[in-house]
Amino acid sequence: MGERPMLRKILDGFSKVKVLVIGDIMMDRFIWGKVSRISPEAPVPVVVVEKETFLLGGAANVVNNVHSLGGKVALCGVVGDDEMGQRIIKELTEMGIGINGVFVEQGRQTTVKTRVVAHQQQLVRIDRETTDLTKVFTLRNLSEFLKVNIDGFDGIILSDYGKGLLTRELIRITIRRAREAKKFILVDPKQKNFFFYKGATVVTPNTVEASVALGIPIIDLSSLKKVGRMLLKRLRCDVLVITRGEEGMAIFEPNQEPVLVPTVGKEVFDVTGAGDTVIGTMALALGTGAGVIDAARLANYAAGIVVGKVGTATVNPQELIRVIKEKS
Repeated sequence: MGERPMLRKILDGFSKVKVLVIGDIMMDRFIWGKVSRISPEAPVPVVVVEKETFLLGGAANVVNNVHSLGGKVALCGVVGDDEMGQRIIKELTEMGIGINGVFVEQGRQTTVKTRVVAHQQQLVRIDRETTDLTKVFTLRNLSEFLKVNIDGFDGIILSDYGKGLLTRELIRITIRRAREAKKFILVDPKQKNFFFYKGATVVTPNTVEASVALGIPIIDLSSLKKVGRMLLKRLRCDVLVITRGEEGMAIFEPNQEPVLVPTVGKEVFDVTGAGDTVIGTMALALGTGAGVIDAARLANYAAGIVVGKVGTATVNPQELIRVIKEKS
């Protein structure tokens, strides 16, 4: 079977896959405007605001991507007892996303990333967040939710943005329970937790994260392969996928030569959320029984679409089918 029919067959199976996303929930706020002059108060542009948009971010954007691609998905994480937390819960509910695993923590600031964009260019980002570890009773609730509900999913995604949810203990509990229940587990890692993900099915660092984790600069194909093999061994994962931005992906499996998957993006406007798209697409593909190479190729097509959009974006099946036809 050629690439196009194979990928189309995988895509058709997405609607039967159930994924649980555990991670840092955020809201992405975009302020859109125009710049026509420099402020007389300081050498900075004056942005005349035209509109504001609010999009699910972080782990919630992973959920949004899985949902957009037709998969069944639920979210597990924490929001604050504030307006943005309520807004996220309301939006997820309206989408039909399972929110029984989303817990409200009193006194916590829901993470909000505000980006000011003018003429298709991001001028500044303003973050409001709490990065303290979640409270003990919240972690207990999360762990209990996982224990009770894990059998209802085909696999789990850990979406780590370093905002205090995914502690070493929760990561290890989740991976252990997923392994015991024979569920695949994919990880979008964060630097400070990098080696807590041992035993995951697939770990998907970008080039910078992989390089920093070992203290070895990735400057060419040789150093890329060296870092990939070392990380695969240290993490004891089934598959390591290093995302390489405009250069595509590199896939490492034990006792196999690395597989390089070139990018399919025509033009890069904004990489915001591209990693969320990659891991969401891969999870759905693996859930259909696809091999990791085909899952990565499909995720690569999806990433090529979202980087051509401005802002936190998602992909739908029709877009993917169209791009696969054009490229294959």
